[in-house]
Amino acid sequence: MCGIVGYIGPRKAAPVLLEGLAKLEYRGYDSAGIAVRDGRKDPEVIKVKGRLKGLVEKTEGGENVAGCCGIGHTRWATHGEPSETNAHPHVSPENMVVGVHNGIVENYQELRAKLERKGYTFYSQTDTEVLIDQVDYYYRKYKVGPIDALAKTMVRVRGSYALVVMFKDYPDVIYACRKDSPMIVGRGDRESFLASDVPAILKYTRDVYYVNNLEMVRLSGSGVTFFNLDGDVVDKDMVHIDWDAQAAEKGGFEHFMMKEIYEEAKALTDTLNSVLKEDGLDFSEIGLDDETIRSITDITVTACGSAYHTGIVGQYVTENLTRIPVRVELASEFRYRDPILKPSTLVIVISQSGETADSLAALREAKKLGARTLAIVNVLGSSIAREADHVFYTLAGPEIAVATTKAYSAQLMALYALAVKFARVRGNLDEKAYKGLLNSLKALPEISSRILDNKEKIQRLAAEKCAEKDIFYIGRGIDYAVSLEGSLKFKEISYIHSEAYAAGELKHGTISLIEDGTPVIGVVTQKNTAEKTVSNMVECRSRGAYVIAVTREGLEDLVTKTADYVLTVPATDDLFMASVTVVPLQLIAYYVSVSKGLDVDKPRNLAKSVTVE
Repeated sequence: MCGIVGYIGPRKAAPVLLEGLAKLEYRGYDSAGIAVRDGRKDPEVIKVKGRLKGLVEKTEGGENVAGCCGIGHTRWATHGEPSETNAHPHVSPENMVVGVHNGIVENYQELRAKLERKGYTFYSQTDTEVLIDQVDYYYRKYKVGPIDALAKTMVRVRGSYALVVMFKDYPDVIYACRKDSPMIVGRGDRESFLASDVPAILKYTRDVYYVNNLEMVRLSGSGVTFFNLDGDVVDKDMVHIDWDAQAAEKGGFEHFMMKEIYEEAKALTDTLNSVLKEDGLDFSEIGLDDETIRSITDITVTACGSAYHTGIVGQYVTENLTRIPVRVELASEFRYRDPILKPSTLVIVISQSGETADSLAALREAKKLGARTLAIVNVLGSSIAREADHVFYTLAGPEIAVATTKAYSAQLMALYALAVKFARVRGNLDEKAYKGLLNSLKALPEISSRILDNKEKIQRLAAEKCAEKDIFYIGRGIDYAVSLEGSLKFKEISYIHSEAYAAGELKHGTISLIEDGTPVIGVVTQKNTAEKTVSNMVECRSRGAYVIAVTREGLEDLVTKTADYVLTVPATDDLFMASVTVVPLQLIAYYVSVSKGLDVDKPRNLAKSVTVE
């Protein structure tokens, strides 16, 4: 949520800031602004409510804003309504400090009351203005430098934040600090960049530093310096980003979401190949050797949103293959139920960004309780990756659309690979069965990509039958797990009410919601539950539902007499069918959104990375 960009160097700052903010639109926002310094003049602050294009128009693409040092922000409203006044950047009295902030200051009311007693007045409703004035207060009162003022503020503030400021007395320098909110710093030729995420600066540099928790940084054209809370200089290694700016562009597709659906096969392949050696799966680079795998007695998976849904699929697959008990927890609930964990428990934390606030908090709780932790993340050097005991990177590349597609698929592949490896090491699979499952995993990318050959058929179905006021998804076992994801995709980008139910639960109240014409998507790919799910589809159709079956090759005859419409997907091992089935469900959601003329990549009220609780 929210996006930050900073720049200092020989270029004109405003166009760089605007371009960077455009690359961060996927994070979700409701207002935008920039502040640019031109030497020792007061900063020029320009803000708008609404989309970034309003700021681009107001500044003529940044060309009418002078200065080579600046910061920019896209705001997701928390404290205070979306408005130009509440938009960032915010300034302290006499323009002494100007800054932007991601996150939430939990004790901002306490801080505001204290500052008011010291004579400060406030023009906005935001916690960010309080934070900026707190920096100003320490800077003036103690007559210290910017780093010391930031350090004193960080000690006083509770909550999560990425804070970036410019000081009136230091016209050619940008300062920043962070706690539990992501921030990266990039270096180019005589120029420095700062951003919430890599895509914002990829056009200019692929050499970045990751700012660690409770660190501060000073940026100038000549270089960057990192500090700890004591003000001591911290040495830090630079990281080279392998994927380039073109990977974050649409590449001729109308929307990022469709481009990323096409990239799912590559994400599956690359993620599998990262742990696939000549003789099979090898997790030694992750730190999961055979002895460690044998020592694990139970597994807890914790995640949010789509990542949580991959965890549910992973639960079915892992328990089936390994006979290890698996529990799947919503990360937002994990800490609050006093979880029972042991040193022999493996806690798997799944997050595309590696910065999801609730998932990061769950990871820290698991570590505090003594469990072994494994992160499945897509972003190198992210907070969750740095803090987990082991890291399995999904190689999906940059995912820009808010509604995840290829990252979800890559997470599934990571969980499949873990389950197969654990089963082999623990003696649950013989060599023949092990090789058979590996061959199925290797074939998944090609099988799933074949569904795209029939996307026009799915497009017609979506436009004609799915744009109703309600839609329901039903399935059993893995089919239920993938239905949860299909339903989430649908509601996220179509703004139509959508729910997924375990098919056997229909009789327990849900079936009363079925009316004439209500679309019901029955997912039928698991051979052992297919007949039961078909019976539930019959119940829905007899009450007027328009029943759409998503089934696999070999089960068409079973569903044809029951469903009004049948989508058939290629067959693979039952355990891995979620990777195939999810593609048509993603396409249904996509085409309904397109037919309604909605913003597919940036649905209202949603953010790509939820970095606040």
